[in-house]
Amino acid sequence: MTILIDDPRWPAHGRLWSHLISDSDLEELHAFAASQGIPRRGFDRDHYDVPGEMHAQLVAAGAQHVDGHELVRRLIASGLRVTARERRA
Repeated sequence: MTILIDDPRWPAHGRLWSHLISDSDLEELHAFAASQGIPRRGFDRDHYDVPGEMHAQLVAAGAQHVDGHELVRRLIASGLRVTARERRA
């Protein structure tokens, strides 16, 4: 089980954001996020949106840094990915 984070490159609310995922277990993801002070409201069905300012802290705490393509590939492989179609439903 691995927690993964991508580069902070997604703009919103005047800052850049990263995505934080688990490659196998949402409970692991929630536990890691809670241990780092990330509020549950940052969870978006299959990932947490985290401000870029937290990136180094999360990597130091054990999140593995990967590029965005690898993050999506691993999320799909995990079976945890929520597709755009599922989000609309």
